[in-house]
Amino acid sequence: MAKKLKDWFDRDCAVRLGGAIAAQYGAFDAQGYAAEVARGVAPLALKARVGLMSEALRARLPADYSAAAAILSAALGPPLEGEVGMFTSGYWLMPVARLVEDHGGLHRETSLDLCEAITQRHTAEYAIRPYLEQHPSETLARVHRWAGHPNSHVRRLASEGVRPRLPWARRLSAFVEDPAPALAVAARLRADPSAYVRKSVANLINDVSKDHPGRVVDLIRGWQAGASPETLWVMRHGTRTLRKHGVKI
Repeated sequence: MAKKLKDWFDRDCAVRLGGAIAAQYGAFDAQGYAAEVARGVAPLALKARVGLMSEALRARLPADYSAAAAILSAALGPPLEGEVGMFTSGYWLMPVARLVEDHGGLHRETSLDLCEAITQRHTAEYAIRPYLEQHPSETLARVHRWAGHPNSHVRRLASEGVRPRLPWARRLSAFVEDPAPALAVAARLRADPSAYVRKSVANLINDVSKDHPGRVVDLIRGWQAGASPETLWVMRHGTRTLRKHGVKI
């Protein structure tokens, strides 16, 4: 029987993560970290397990956030070679992304640098959302830089991170109310050469369609003339909820 995702975050995961960090930071108490996680995770659901691992990790790193971020960045390991493995290979980095989400708010640029690195091994689509809420202009500027990144995982972070209704994540209420910033990212990536990225763009558009159906219809109609096959795919999949409800595109 396959393990549930939550069950991946256990003592073995803590041993792996702690070992990677101890290799970069000799003062890290890897044994104590694994023991604390082992004592606490059994009754917890997924998010709580990841939260426990993140807090126990933060407590054992330097108090200076920039120093802690440098250690974490060095411990991430090599980037994924393709567009798969975010959870099957990189799942153990989820507590690192959670640490950035919960503790990096006063160090925006350092945290966004770390998000860019994490997403090439796991994902940082949840971690960037507090930064979009607290520093929207500056974080969106970084998101648009990511949209032009040569690595498809980073480009996907640009679209996935601004989804107003990303599953399992805090809702971006400002983008639910006014989706213009999210749609601007979608426009940049609608013809991305990577199907992995285009799927994210389609999901972003589908999110927006749930709150602003007319806005999405106008957007899609504006893309129709001379649309590439890649854009046509995004248009079709991004309007699936609208079509389900009988909206004519």
